[in-house]
Amino acid sequence: MPLFIVEREYAERVEPYLGAFEGLNEVNATEGVRWLFSFLSLDRRKTYCLYEAPTAEMILSAAAAAGIPADRVVEVVGRVLPTGALEPVV
Repeated sequence: MPLFIVEREYAERVEPYLGAFEGLNEVNATEGVRWLFSFLSLDRRKTYCLYEAPTAEMILSAAAAAGIPADRVVEVVGRVLPTGALEPVV
């Protein structure tokens, strides 16, 4: 399954709480995408999320259905390790 990084910009600070993600995961499942994890910026107004999805368009559809931003969606094909080696994403 292809992997994508999704950058989200929020007008207000993001304050994650445990109950907030159940509905999001249900929407994602309905849209055929899977959220793996996110990083939260220091100012709490951006997140960088790793997703599995067949296409970027499916991620955008899930974000619209969930009412959350998806400002940039970038497919990733590998990661560069500290050794300089390129490790393909499988």
